[in-house]
Order: sequence, then C-alpha cells, then structure tokens
Amino acid sequence: MSRLFKKGERVRSKIDGKVVEVLKYIKNNFVEVKWFDLETKEIHTNTIKEDKLSKAA
Repeated sequence: MSRLFKKGERVRSKIDGKVVEVLKYIKNNFVEVKWFDLETKEIHTNTIKEDKLSKAA
C-alpha cells in the first residue's frame, strides 16, 4: 500500500472543503488530521479515510 500524503502535508477534505494537516496514518487508509477553527480559535483533530482527501492547491 502506498501512502498518498506525507506527515505535515496540507490537504483538502472532500467532505466539507476544509484544508487540514496530516498528523499520522492510523490504519491502512485512515488518516488523523487537524485543522484550526477560526470562530472558536481552537485546533480540532479528526480521523478521515484517505480517499476523502485530495491535494490542496
């Protein structure tokens, strides 16, 4: 299995369009990501499937 994204790379979520940063790979195609919320000024983390992410422009 080849990984599409490297740790620290910024990618775009196809689910909600947010730009997120890759933290680590958890399983085969699950990626832990983080993003910054401007309204609450907090950092959120989430796990997303790798196929729901694309390279950020």
